[in-house]
Amino acid sequence: MEASQAVRTEDNKYRLMKIKNKTIDTLYAIFRYALVIGISFIIIYPLLMKFSVAFKDKIDIYNPTIYMVPVNFTLDNIKIAMEILNYFPLIGNTLVFVIVTTLLTAASCALAGYGFARFSFPGSNVLFALVILTILVPTSTLMVPMYLHFRSFDILGLLHLFTGKEGVNLLNTYWPSIITSATAIGLKAGLFIYIFRQFFKGMPKEIEEAALIDGAGGVKTFLKIMLPNAVPPIITVVLFCFVWQYNDTFFTSLFMSESALMPIKISTLSAQANALIPGLIGVGSGANVKADPNHVAMIIDTGILLAIIPLIILYLVVQRYFVESVERSGIIG
Repeated sequence: MEASQAVRTEDNKYRLMKIKNKTIDTLYAIFRYALVIGISFIIIYPLLMKFSVAFKDKIDIYNPTIYMVPVNFTLDNIKIAMEILNYFPLIGNTLVFVIVTTLLTAASCALAGYGFARFSFPGSNVLFALVILTILVPTSTLMVPMYLHFRSFDILGLLHLFTGKEGVNLLNTYWPSIITSATAIGLKAGLFIYIFRQFFKGMPKEIEEAALIDGAGGVKTFLKIMLPNAVPPIITVVLFCFVWQYNDTFFTSLFMSESALMPIKISTLSAQANALIPGLIGVGSGANVKADPNHVAMIIDTGILLAIIPLIILYLVVQRYFVESVERSGIIG
């Protein structure tokens, strides 16, 4: 009798413990999902508002009953924003520029990272410390010397030596960004070199030794063996570089202030919208004609949405590969 009562007591304790653990797990799951959904909403909310504004008619601005979903759907905001931005030529020119500089940056930083990881030479540690320093130093502190350098560009003073000229003015051309990208001193290049260096440093040296026995030199080993195995850091660097180069306003405004690039156009979108919207909607133009500031704000939001659409598409296409590459690259090593 006492034995059976003890067994029932133990069973009750076990059931209570099981219910308690299940309750704790359920509450933790609810908290976790609520936290993730809340953070996701905070991040996605501005994007949802821009999509809402892009399809909202002008008359919906002053309708207090409308919050997120427009009552009168229209494509007029998108058409006006595209006309102001000259969208398709602008996005095509921007994408070509960004792709070229991204590929040059990835190639030059991979070569520099491999050199720091595998070759020992006098001053290598000092040079790598300077590379890390470029990550810490704000780019704005280098604005004046970089501007002066490309305003009178001269390699080792050779042009001045042979022609007597002070140098070639490369401002308002794509050459400053191309040169800095090809020489691994472009936008965020220090971080990219660090990523490649960490990855190559973690690869087995036996791979290179086997290649050396087969008669491969340093360049061939890098191109044929090391680089094909460096897919994770390459994906990481290419995606980071593409996004940062696409959004960059510092170097583009410093070197290419008159070029047809998306960051420059977006920075002047407000002024252009105020000047062009009256004519585009048929109100007229002139100093006495002013656009509705709320309508202008709608067009600006729509223009910004059009600007970030390529990045949204890029993320949707490659987000799985990007997460995998970050996990496997030297960014966490």
